[in-house]
Amino acid sequence: MAQKLVQNSDKDLILELQSGNLDALGVLYDRHQQRVYRTALMITNDEDAASDLLQDVFLRMYRFAHRVDPDRPLEPWLYRVTANLSYTWIKKRKRWMRYLGELGEWLSREVRPTPHHQLEIQEQSDRVRRAVALLPFPQRVVVVMYYVNDLPMSKIAEILGVPEGTVKSRMYYARAALKKRLRTEAWQMTLATYEFS
Repeated sequence: MAQKLVQNSDKDLILELQSGNLDALGVLYDRHQQRVYRTALMITNDEDAASDLLQDVFLRMYRFAHRVDPDRPLEPWLYRVTANLSYTWIKKRKRWMRYLGELGEWLSREVRPTPHHQLEIQEQSDRVRRAVALLPFPQRVVVVMYYVNDLPMSKIAEILGVPEGTVKSRMYYARAALKKRLRTEAWQMTLATYEFS
């Protein structure tokens, strides 16, 4: 039965799920699991939490299938639920973790870097991750959705249920904070280099 459903649209699968067909949930899971997992991982920076949140998102889809509007795209609903569950996870544990992954590595995937270049990319990624970890949660979510999931500002606003101007404002302040922190860190590294040479 699930094989027949693979070709169905998300809308048809949601309608099937709402009528009690669990195979439709399996197809939706297979179709969207990477996107949900990646989003949860980038927000929490914890593989175990991301795996748990992935399961939670689809359990919520099953439990609240009647609330999912089949006439609207499913991805914004998935991003919203993932972001909300990730926020709850962070808040419950009161952990401030590193959140943004290997930006430098993603930018250079096409190039085969030398070991020295790989070390520089890793150091740059670590600096970015540390800087993002210090952003307030609303700014962090916008950064992840924009840079990791490649979503436009309008879609992020729809997912978060806030005006687009609010998303732009959060992004503006997040970028400013990241630039300032990364410049400060680069300056401190330069001073440290001179002190040890």
